[in-house]
Amino acid sequence: MVDGIIYKALSGFYYVTTATGNLECRARGVFRIQKNSPLVGDYVEVEIDQESDLKGTIVKIKERTVEFKRPAVANVDQALIVFALKNPTPNLNLLDKLLVMCENTGIEPILVLNKHDLDDANFYAEMTKIYEASGYKLIKVSTKVPGGTDALKAVLKDKISVFCGPSGVGKSSILNTVQQGLKLKTGELSEKIQRGKHTTRHTELVALSFGGFVVDTPGFTSLAIDDIEIDVIKACFPEFQARADKCRFDDCLHIDEPGCDVIRSLDDGEIHFSRYQSYKQFIYQKKEDRRKKSW
Repeated sequence: MVDGIIYKALSGFYYVTTATGNLECRARGVFRIQKNSPLVGDYVEVEIDQESDLKGTIVKIKERTVEFKRPAVANVDQALIVFALKNPTPNLNLLDKLLVMCENTGIEPILVLNKHDLDDANFYAEMTKIYEASGYKLIKVSTKVPGGTDALKAVLKDKISVFCGPSGVGKSSILNTVQQGLKLKTGELSEKIQRGKHTTRHTELVALSFGGFVVDTPGFTSLAIDDIEIDVIKACFPEFQARADKCRFDDCLHIDEPGCDVIRSLDDGEIHFSRYQSYKQFIYQKKEDRRKKSW
């Protein structure tokens, strides 16, 4: 019996990396009966086949810390949310939506702000003012200057990380810089796992030479918060939660209620206006969705 982690799942086969090498595995039928099929990122126990030491059977799935449904991946430690400081200018509403998704799933978000070599307006200082005050960690990177991604490599080491963010912000360029030889096509779909119009799309863990994995996955940024209830959205803004106990009403939505400490904090500049605007948009959209469903 050997321990390993599933780095790829494809057509009923699970590919597991272990201390002694990679194995092609099937899973015991009991997992399907229990509706607990193995996922990429699962830590598993494998029984080696007697006829081939390159094949095995997954006999145990260890307890998961985090599980995503779309994409199907487990045990992700952190989400590296990548935006550019310039070209394109960050869409803060999309950034806040990604942060809500991370908070809802219990995964640690880290903001990676790329192209700091182009940041002649010092937009990084403004982003720091908004998001450090909200409790988030920020890293500025550049693939154009020596050592411009060293801080990011330290964060990636020995973790399972997923990169997300809009197109054009340099995710592939960053990964190519931190992992020499990866050769992801910049501005295109990943060549590493051969995604394209006529190929199977799947999730895969890409091993980093200095330790850790990066989740290479389709569709991670095609997300919505439709399934997240209003009370949960409230809890996904840490700077609001820190003040909610001081609101007059326990069920305060922080919109127009009297005695709301979140609104007071907004007026006093303790909460940034852009964060509050995103929050209100998410709440109003959720209310509108409810109204449409009640027709």
